[in-house]
Amino acid sequence: MLSLLNGYKAYLQLEKHLSPKSVEAYIHDVNMLLSFLGNTGISDTAGMSISQVSTKDVEAFLKSLLDTGLAATSQARILSGIKSFFKFLVLEKIIYASPVELLEAPKTKRHLPDVLTYGEVEAMLDVIDMSTPEGRRNRAILETMYACGLRVSEVVSLKISMLHFNDGFVRIIGKGDKERLVPVGNSAIKQVDDYLQYDRVHIAIKKGNEDIVFLNRRGAALSRVMVFIIIKDLVEKAGIQKTVSPHTFRHSFATHLIEGGADLRAVQDMLGHESITTTEIYTHLDRRYLKETIDRFHPLSRH
Repeated sequence: MLSLLNGYKAYLQLEKHLSPKSVEAYIHDVNMLLSFLGNTGISDTAGMSISQVSTKDVEAFLKSLLDTGLAATSQARILSGIKSFFKFLVLEKIIYASPVELLEAPKTKRHLPDVLTYGEVEAMLDVIDMSTPEGRRNRAILETMYACGLRVSEVVSLKISMLHFNDGFVRIIGKGDKERLVPVGNSAIKQVDDYLQYDRVHIAIKKGNEDIVFLNRRGAALSRVMVFIIIKDLVEKAGIQKTVSPHTFRHSFATHLIEGGADLRAVQDMLGHESITTTEIYTHLDRRYLKETIDRFHPLSRH
């Protein structure tokens, strides 16, 4: 079984190009299933051949997850990992058919994201103390996040070599090391340029951080937690009564684009979503967008 898991790990790394964290999660999911099969007597102590695992065996495993009170989203993710493993076994001709191919993941609720209005974004920017280097840096961070819809991990790892301001783009390395080009507006470009030219140059940069855009006082890359703290402080100062996190800026970026009439596919590309169904969550925030889409493109509506 160890050799199978090693082969599966190589498949995830080399063929699926998954990040180390994703690979670790997928291997963990399979190990959970194997452990269950051994602990429940479905498998003997010597282990069972993987070809003997049936749909009922996996259903029993999924029921055990449900009985522990595990969230539906976590159950769905684990099933996804197990499906991927059996797909690998089919590709390698170790088994002829996947016993989990027809299993359906539990239904998950799609929570509507909190979104800032443009006025609330401006209010947060206005309370930043621009007389300090940290204030100017924080303004550049927020404007970049809002202008480009970046994840917090993407903004803290943003590199100077990834800024293509002459062309109006930034290069982003997102989830699974997938690369995308995102347009950036003039306001964000100015704030970042000013920070680089007038503030960052005075920081003693720690080795290995020379190419990182946003640095702390000690010359190292900002942590994700630090960005959360910065935003929490600005929310309080601006008097905003919402739960706001770095991801709220990403939600707001997408929502405001779609409300303005942007194409859903374009927003999907800018956010780096693999599936457009992930992006579609933003359309509910402006029902007018959906109605206008029907009015413009449905043949009966046009008539």
